[in-house]
Amino acid sequence: MAKKPATGSGGSKRRTKADATVDHGRTVIEAALRLAASRGWRDLSLLDIADEAGLSLAEVYALYPSKQAVLGGFSRLIDQEVLSGDDVDGRDESARDRLFEVLMRRFDALQPHRDGVSRILAAVSCDPFAALCGAKSLRRSMATMLEAAGLSASGCRGMLRVKGLSAIYLSSLKVWLKDESQDMAKTMAALDKKLNQADGLVRRCQDIGSKSAKPEDAGQAA
Repeated sequence: MAKKPATGSGGSKRRTKADATVDHGRTVIEAALRLAASRGWRDLSLLDIADEAGLSLAEVYALYPSKQAVLGGFSRLIDQEVLSGDDVDGRDESARDRLFEVLMRRFDALQPHRDGVSRILAAVSCDPFAALCGAKSLRRSMATMLEAAGLSASGCRGMLRVKGLSAIYLSSLKVWLKDESQDMAKTMAALDKKLNQADGLVRRCQDIGSKSAKPEDAGQAA
């Protein structure tokens, strides 16, 4: 009698291994954030993080070969949490309102880790290489936030959107780091103000562009 293919059990093992990798990745990130909150970030080693996570250095290195890689993993984890909270009912809102919702979801996801994030940012600001790596991660995350809000991050226009949203986010992040309110009221107010300013600037540029259009251009467009 022929044996049945073992594809099912093999697939189960592969899924289990993938799940374990994801779990270990999250464990490493959470351990790094705890240590950053209690001891600071600059002098932490991968071995310190591995000990805190209850894993071997080899296991941590296989996931994140450097502290910068750990931060990159944390950024992607936050991106994923924002994306998983996508509100289909809110897609009919204005682009400005969708961006507000997306960025506030990001601050919600960051909130449990604020002490660690604060000390990491303080250390990274004194490290040019880490700041450069952080800037790349920020651009990727802000592109993801734009896409989550239904706005393209591609092409020249997308690049400008990423730069503009990065400035808005960083400005609001400074407020969030000092916002002790339970509902993040100060953060919401700061973000709301910056988005309104950006929205007003875009509208003024559009008005200037439409007024400066030549009559023959308008005829050709028609």
